Amino acid sequence: MTAPLMPRATAVWLVENTTLTFRQISDFCEIHELEIQAIADGDVASNIMGLSPIDNNQLTWEEIHRCEADASANLVANPLERNVKEKNAKAKKILSPSQRNDKPAAIAWVIKNYPMLADSQICKLIGTTKPTIDAIRNGTHRESATLRPKNPVIIGLTTEKDLDKAIALAQARLEKASAPKKAKKKTAAKKTSKKAAK
Repeated sequence: MTAPLMPRATAVWLVENTTLTFRQISDFCEIHELEIQAIADGDVASNIMGLSPIDNNQLTWEEIHRCEADASANLVANPLERNVKEKNAKAKKILSPSQRNDKPAAIAWVIKNYPMLADSQICKLIGTTKPTIDAIRNGTHRESATLRPKNPVIIGLTTEKDLDKAIALAQARLEKASAPKKAKKKTAAKKTSKKAAK
């Protein structure tokens, strides 16, 4: 599940207005359980105004009451909210400033470790442009002097599954491109052997 739009504000509201367990709020808001406890103790988020997931149509009172009655139950977002989350997940995700700053390092890592990937694949994986890739490859990028390659999966720019898929496609493309060359070599070898036999 994807966290609500403003997870801490939602957590503050749930702590103040429900008897849900810290674990239930933690799972729904995707915030560590200890942070939820700190919110309840007033140590964290004291300056954050609570945001009602009821008003935002993320939850219903029925769902909250169901989970209050059963401490082992997990909160389930409204179907409409889940659909919005799925659309947002499929759409380009919003990156943090540090992730945006790490894009050149991620591109450098991909170019170094998987040179067979096409620029279009790198663009799709990392969400960048071909001129940026060219600048990093040629060493003309403004950060080239200080660039340290970083795995894009570790910094959250792509998933391991998407990277593996891109690598498999690139390898298949290379094998397909090299197959006609091998066939030509075999044909040339046969012709040479026939001439030698004559």
